[in-house]
Amino acid sequence: MTSVATAAPAVAPVDREKTCPLLLRVFVNEGQHNLPDAYHRGRVPGSELQIYTWKDATLKELTNLIKDVYTTANAKGTMFNFALTFPDKRGVFHFKEVGTTSVAHSGPDDKLTLSACRLAIGDYLDVAVRVPNEDRRDRRMPPMRRSGGERGFRSRPY
Repeated sequence: MTSVATAAPAVAPVDREKTCPLLLRVFVNEGQHNLPDAYHRGRVPGSELQIYTWKDATLKELTNLIKDVYTTANAKGTMFNFALTFPDKRGVFHFKEVGTTSVAHSGPDDKLTLSACRLAIGDYLDVAVRVPNEDRRDRRMPPMRRSGGERGFRSRPY
């Protein structure tokens, strides 16, 4: 995925001692992003996380804050896919994917800031958390039991 940071100009760092933080409303969903209908007519998804942060916060910083709240996301290889959610003039919400981070590996989007993503005050951040399967063998169907002697016929369900 190409980084959004190349399109945005370099921004001077924010003095976090003197600058008031903004309220960022983050909606986390496991597996995929929330559907756009979840943001219809003032409704929002139930998995809201309110973070006070600055526009120079990186996606990796936000990843660490989300991991503190959602402990299941601490597994090695967990991927965080970030998307800005914002309304147009008619009130219809749109998504713009801005970056992906990982728990175990560093990537090009780790240092991407909210200002580089062109976050506007009032935008939401929708995060899809993809936790890897620890043991895929547990999810497989058990093997069919065979009957009929050496011929290998499967038992019939009826």
